[in-house]
Amino acid sequence: MKMYFQEINKISYEGAESNNPLAFKYYDAERMVAGKKMKEHLRFALSYWHTLTGNGTDPFGQPTMERGYNELKGMALSRARVDAAFEFMTKLGIEYFCFHDLDIAPEGDSLQEKLENLDVIVALIKEKMKETGIKCLWGTTNAFGHPRFMHGAATSPNADVFAFAAAQVKKAMEITLSLGGENYVFWGGREGYETLLNTDIALENDNLARFLGMARDYAKKIGFKGQLLIEPKPKEPTKHQYDFDTMTVLGFLRKYNLSQDFKLNIEANHATLAGHTFQHELALARVNGMLGSIDANQGDMLLGWDTDQFPTNIYDATLCMYEVLKNGGIAPGGLNFDAKVRRGSFKPDDLFISYIVGMDTFAKGLLVADRLLTDGVLEDFVAGRYSSYMVGIGKKIVEGTTDLEELAEYALKHDTIELQSGRQEMLEDIVNRYIYGKCE
Repeated sequence: MKMYFQEINKISYEGAESNNPLAFKYYDAERMVAGKKMKEHLRFALSYWHTLTGNGTDPFGQPTMERGYNELKGMALSRARVDAAFEFMTKLGIEYFCFHDLDIAPEGDSLQEKLENLDVIVALIKEKMKETGIKCLWGTTNAFGHPRFMHGAATSPNADVFAFAAAQVKKAMEITLSLGGENYVFWGGREGYETLLNTDIALENDNLARFLGMARDYAKKIGFKGQLLIEPKPKEPTKHQYDFDTMTVLGFLRKYNLSQDFKLNIEANHATLAGHTFQHELALARVNGMLGSIDANQGDMLLGWDTDQFPTNIYDATLCMYEVLKNGGIAPGGLNFDAKVRRGSFKPDDLFISYIVGMDTFAKGLLVADRLLTDGVLEDFVAGRYSSYMVGIGKKIVEGTTDLEELAEYALKHDTIELQSGRQEMLEDIVNRYIYGKCE
């Protein structure tokens, strides 16, 4: 087996005082936090697409990434990427990976060739999984990149495209099952529209629901017991995606009686593109029992597109892990680094450094979130703020044992109302102090 990162040793934990860019400062995989090992809380996963197939190309420039397999093509390139992927994950101590079918094997000149290419590479991946113990967090299909999907996949106006996408999902589900994948993700890609002047949105939404129902049924037929996930995104590549945000997807699933079959894969950068905070999307998924997995990245707030940067925002990471802990954990989902190194960070060690920074950011966030929940500083304040619903007329409102007539009579007798301060700034200061303080 050829080594593609020979100059990089296995990454170790050195602690917060370390200045070594190729060492963990906060991610201590075996450390116990809230009754579980840190790695069990975080369940970090490699994104096969950005990490192995990303080459630094952008709309204005050619590839920049220096990788030992760049000169290879076709199946030889796909084989090399398998070796590189498992070497990379082993050296970082990452125990899971995620993939699209097109990440791991080339398209080929026909659907049949595509399927045969996948079988060859999946066999190699299975060997590496057995050798290393690394597992598959989730699989999916790329039903957005090829020109055939220019008008959508499940929402295409062309039924032949719908059928082609179905064939891809069928195969990707079979692969995910064979790799022991714990989840399967549906990302809408081009499931949306550019203009309503040429779009039958009623038929497209109905067809998307039909497609998801067929996929659910096939998962059951082949014995796939993993979690089915939908990943919301508001825009890009289409102007308006049908899976805009958490509540849009939830409303869609409820309309078509699919809400018991799917959960959500929440991405940080997609949340901000929708005009929400990362925590907002996580919290709404959590309180609706729909939080399934997380794509860990961040966007550039000065740019209006999906920049998929490695996460470094400790505030967002802390509040993310706060929601995860309140959710009782993220398993069988995990934290997938759907992130790519910047185009100018083209050296192989930049890739390792980026993952280390992302893993450390969420490890620190986990430590802070655990302290916040253990001390109850935010929970106690929120409970006090809503305490009027624990007694008297408030309790009757919550229990559904009152009506407008009784409430109106009550209001006539209690029309002098005293409000309490929300103390947002104080609470933000508390979070800051926990972040800045020691959580050792």
